[in-house]
Amino acid sequence: MMFSTKAEYGVRVMAHLARSDAGKPISLGTIADAEGLPLAYLEHLVQRLRKAGLVESRRGAHGGYTLAREAEEITMAEVVRALEGDIAPIECITADPDGTLVCVREGQEGAGVEPCPTKLLWTRVQGSIVRTLNEMTLADLARPARTRKQTETVTA
Repeated sequence: MMFSTKAEYGVRVMAHLARSDAGKPISLGTIADAEGLPLAYLEHLVQRLRKAGLVESRRGAHGGYTLAREAEEITMAEVVRALEGDIAPIECITADPDGTLVCVREGQEGAGVEPCPTKLLWTRVQGSIVRTLNEMTLADLARPARTRKQTETVTA
């Protein structure tokens, strides 16, 4: 499964905000320059992040963006959902309102009465992705790379 540049760039914006001084707003221009990202695209992404309650904006000469909550309280699942929508490993797998995963091809004419033979695979893939995104916080990404490598070695 490949996430789009929305997720990639949005996560980079969030990690940049998490690494910065917590109370001091950062302009998108500053983030775009520091991360080498297109400003116009970031403007679109931060609107999604703001609507999801993940970032706050301040206007004025000293305005910009800050995290809406502490980095430890923001999961990567929240960030990715705000940017990409629901996380599904393949187009034919969708979630019912109660969260049950359903293969849209089950029950179609010609599909037979048997369950979709690949549903088990795709639901496990989806579960692994969601579990990883739920377990990882923005604070995990914001830690210096040296500290992250030590933690990853210990938990691997």
